[in-house]
Amino acid sequence: MIKILKNLSVYKWMVLLVCGLVFIQTMSDLFLPTLMADIIDKGVVTGDTQYIWKIGIIMLLVSAIGAAAAIFASYYSAKSAMGLGRDLRRKVFNHVERFSLQEFNEVGTSSLITRTTNDITQIQQVVIMMLRMVISAPIMLIGGIIMAVSKDAKLSLILIVTMPVLIGSILIIFYKGMPLFQLVQKRLDRLNLVLRENLTGIRVIRAFNREDQEKVRLKDANKELTDVSIKVNKVIAFMMPIMMLVMNLTVAAIIWFGSIRIDNGAMQVGDLMAFIQYVMQIMFALIMASMMFVMIPRAAVSAKRINEVLEMEPSFSDEGTQKADIEKGTLEFDHVSFSYPGAEEPALSDICFKAGPGEITAIIGGTGSGKSTLAHLIPRFYEVSSGRIRLNGVDIRSASQEEIRGKVGFVPQKAVLFTGTIADNIRFGKQDAAEAEIKHAARIAQAEDFILKMKDGYQSEIEQGGSNVSGGQKQRLAIARALVRKPDIYIFDDSFSALDYKTDAKLRAALKEETKDAAVLIVAQRVSTVMDADQIIVLDNGQMVGMGTHQELLATNEVYREIVASQLSEEEIA
Repeated sequence: MIKILKNLSVYKWMVLLVCGLVFIQTMSDLFLPTLMADIIDKGVVTGDTQYIWKIGIIMLLVSAIGAAAAIFASYYSAKSAMGLGRDLRRKVFNHVERFSLQEFNEVGTSSLITRTTNDITQIQQVVIMMLRMVISAPIMLIGGIIMAVSKDAKLSLILIVTMPVLIGSILIIFYKGMPLFQLVQKRLDRLNLVLRENLTGIRVIRAFNREDQEKVRLKDANKELTDVSIKVNKVIAFMMPIMMLVMNLTVAAIIWFGSIRIDNGAMQVGDLMAFIQYVMQIMFALIMASMMFVMIPRAAVSAKRINEVLEMEPSFSDEGTQKADIEKGTLEFDHVSFSYPGAEEPALSDICFKAGPGEITAIIGGTGSGKSTLAHLIPRFYEVSSGRIRLNGVDIRSASQEEIRGKVGFVPQKAVLFTGTIADNIRFGKQDAAEAEIKHAARIAQAEDFILKMKDGYQSEIEQGGSNVSGGQKQRLAIARALVRKPDIYIFDDSFSALDYKTDAKLRAALKEETKDAAVLIVAQRVSTVMDADQIIVLDNGQMVGMGTHQELLATNEVYREIVASQLSEEEIA
């Protein structure tokens, strides 16, 4: 929690101002009972109306000063807390942007969303309370005790009995609440995960009639969160009744013993009323402290979760700043091996090949053979376990990640579109792309026809997740996004799977001229997509089991022949 609060140093002057305002507010609250005692003892009892008016006006001024201080303290405490939340969200987001896919897989997308939203909100709420109460509660507690003792020291002995009861209650609640708050955040993560999977996978759920099962799954996650939240609130619910019971019993005892002292002439009525007010302020100070003890554990859990993200270092970082442009449009895998963290066997073993400008290299193999993994290594989404990948003649670890990715046009297996216009989505590949470049890229990607049929053409809006376009249209827009970049290497990770054979053939024909100065890597399942490649690499269980042209592999490679035989007829093979 302290690490998170260090971020408040940016707002140190605002925090100091809040502390000053809270001090003024607290002192005015402590001064009012004394003025009230004077009105009763020197004005009401003696019938001095002029004195009542005089002290009454002073009380109004003190109250006005306290109220003004409270308003400005609330404003500036909220402003600094919201500023802290904004800074933390930006800090977490910027840090997460540096993560490799390994860290994303480790933490989980749903957990990262919860930490960036719910956890930071918890911290904001606590900071607002802390800025108000951390100053006022101790001052009110100590000041109240001093003022109460000054009014009647003997009557103050009642506090020696009641205060330990209140403090003990607070500590017990703190002890019981801390583990429950940790559990609440974990259950919230779980609920977020289930909700996210249900909303993003709604088509699959409906296609397989799994609505009832998913309702049960959500119900269970929701019930788990509800149950632990109820436990937390049960613990908190004990606090206020205990506080009020002790407070009311204390006031009753003060009135009882105070009336005896007034009857004996040892105390005045005004002093008794002021004493009661100071005791109430002491009790409220303890209640404020107890509220802090309830909020701080939950915020401490949230702070710990945020610190976990901020302290998590990417599994790899930039090691150099060499420019990746020695041999433009070349890609080389030099004995590359890769293993996922915790995996028993490597996903890729001893991969060696080279691709030059204008050459099309195709990767084919069965499911789980490592095709997509190979494609993900080139933009350095993961770090190779051994060997070297050279892009434009430079080891990708010797250049910055920004430099390497700036040379790559990547079309993922699952096409991802963003909310905005079609033009915005294509321009995502090159921010300063002119309208002519966008249209040219769309034409090459065979997307122009369906774009022009849409109501607003290139200005047509894409809904969240691209839900208003088909799978094939998504793929073509993703391909156009890569084409507009004019990179040195194109990576098509099974990017033609949703296209019909006619569109697939037209697209590949158009790509030949467009990519003549760049290396092209095509990961595909369909033999028809890779038949015309300059070299085809056959993967099996993460190992290269063949490399050559379609005809060469047909003649020499058993694995490739099996793949071809499973997809093409004998006439097509011939």
